[in-house]
Amino acid sequence: MANALLYDCFSGISGDMHIGAMLDVGVPERYLRSGLGNLALASEFELQVERGKKMGIAGTKATVAVRPDAPTPHRRLADVAEIIQAAGYEKGVEARSLAMFQALAEAEASVHGIGVEDVHFHEVGATDAIVDITAAALALEWLNVGRVVCRTVEVGGGTVSCEHGVMPVPAPATAALLRGAPCTYGAVRGEATTPTGAAILKCNVDEFRDAQSFQANRIGYGIGQRDFAIPNALRVMLGEVGDGARPAAYEVETNVEMECNVDDMSPEAFQPLLDSLFAAGAKDVFVAPGLMKKSRPGHRISVLAAENRVGDVAAALMAGSTTLGVRLRDVTKWMLPRETATVRTSVGEVRVKAATLPDGRRKWKPEHDDLLRLARESGQGYLTLRQQVEREISAWMERARGNDGG
Repeated sequence: MANALLYDCFSGISGDMHIGAMLDVGVPERYLRSGLGNLALASEFELQVERGKKMGIAGTKATVAVRPDAPTPHRRLADVAEIIQAAGYEKGVEARSLAMFQALAEAEASVHGIGVEDVHFHEVGATDAIVDITAAALALEWLNVGRVVCRTVEVGGGTVSCEHGVMPVPAPATAALLRGAPCTYGAVRGEATTPTGAAILKCNVDEFRDAQSFQANRIGYGIGQRDFAIPNALRVMLGEVGDGARPAAYEVETNVEMECNVDDMSPEAFQPLLDSLFAAGAKDVFVAPGLMKKSRPGHRISVLAAENRVGDVAAALMAGSTTLGVRLRDVTKWMLPRETATVRTSVGEVRVKAATLPDGRRKWKPEHDDLLRLARESGQGYLTLRQQVEREISAWMERARGNDGG
């Protein structure tokens, strides 16, 4: 088991909710106030901490209250970095803080089509955002956990007003920061996850997934400022997550699996369907025979696709098969680290897919299309040529391993 922190953003995450949750789970308030006091702009704000409650859930409510006479400059990344570096923090705190603001700058730059150095932070460069991010860095360094995991993030729905006008939720910067993270939309009306909250997750979470095995020892709630249809609170848990939850030897990605059953489809129609699904962006397609109601023979069609291709793939599945509906679910895929190399053999070049097992051993497979092409060109039988090529590739792999010092 590994010491871990789990974010449960069922109602989103913002900077002040994060401060409250960190305090509620055990980060000392005196430590946090002392660290924030090192900022050159410490006179511009007051950190207000109190007990709070949302729809029966009690926790800690933190508010960064900016003083009315505080300046409101439009800071660039260099200005923010200068403030953080001048505070004299330990390297870990400084690195976390700068990484979060760098991520914010890159998100804003991508949204507005400008250089990172030209970004004026506006809201996220204001005093409260600097406090939120610095507090997050201080708290996470104090917790010093081995792994940070985050469940599916609720982002909200509707619109939000910002410096650039009325924007859809999630705000463009938030959407950019959460690219690749599992999110839900519309459980609340309004902005549930802010750009600051998204930056905290992006730069500190080791893995986004709905943890299947987590033993919570401490639970904290950060109470938010808003009233939603669900409790506006951020839940964090300190505990232990199984070492097998995400082995470092594997690459992990999240996809959407689509399934449907058909019992009235001509067998000849399956090949055109497979072709159209792959053309639409499917990563994998699997068709399995089975018995359906009234003992009719049928087939189960399973399709794997990235989230951003689900619409296109579902449309191809609906158009190319006789199904009237599909089932969708998020799936997590563990993959061996792999690479493709081109090996020159006595009969021609062959692409080889090689993967590394957790114990360091390697396994490989020649590309079937290349073997088929070479068999046709040489006039040799496919099986005979394959055996010859595999012997040569095996020798090549051994030489490559020796050159790597294995």
